Amino acid sequence: MTELDSAPSFPVASGALNLPGPAGLLETLVELPEQDARRGTAVICHPHPLHGGTMHNKVVTMLSRSLVELGLATVRFNFRGVGASAGSYDDGNGETDDLRAVVDWVRRERPDDALWLAGFSFGSYVALRAAAALAPQQLIQIAPPVGRWAFEKIALPDCPWLIVQGEADEVVDPAAVFAWAANLPKNAQLVRMAETSHFFHRRLMDLRGAVKHGVRDNLPPLQVA
Repeated sequence: MTELDSAPSFPVASGALNLPGPAGLLETLVELPEQDARRGTAVICHPHPLHGGTMHNKVVTMLSRSLVELGLATVRFNFRGVGASAGSYDDGNGETDDLRAVVDWVRRERPDDALWLAGFSFGSYVALRAAAALAPQQLIQIAPPVGRWAFEKIALPDCPWLIVQGEADEVVDPAAVFAWAANLPKNAQLVRMAETSHFFHRRLMDLRGAVKHGVRDNLPPLQVA
């Protein structure tokens, strides 16, 4: 019996559930579009667990809202040791395993959906670590912590890839992000946001617009009624 054998079905309405993960149950929140649903599901990763990061972070919440408004289902989850999720922080390694477990569940439950991966800060690092192997149809990174982690050692995906970085980020070095992004392949698109801090204070609606505009050309088709 595998972990997935005990997992619940994908819900027909937005709400919370627990998924089996490598270290125990993972607290999860699914949000579904109310209309014009598309054949796609985005799995979203949250900021650093040891610095207050959870799936309820306001940037993560806005990212989910933006994608739901575009017609995608979204799946947010707390990494191991956060909220009601079992386990303890594992320096990005176990958290990447957590992400893989959630993606395995999504692909089992919605096999015809395009998979999107997204993350904010530490969550964008985890999403990138898993992207080449998971082969999503879209990757979204918000304020990737370049310089804090070994980004140069990560295998890169070949899917469409949106990076959004604030120019006044006080946590992540914007110059490091811009230099890293300049050497990425052409499938990566960088959006620089002027006068924008790490947590997008007073700029969350601008972030919403940047995400929606940046991924619009890659949206999966509408579901057939």
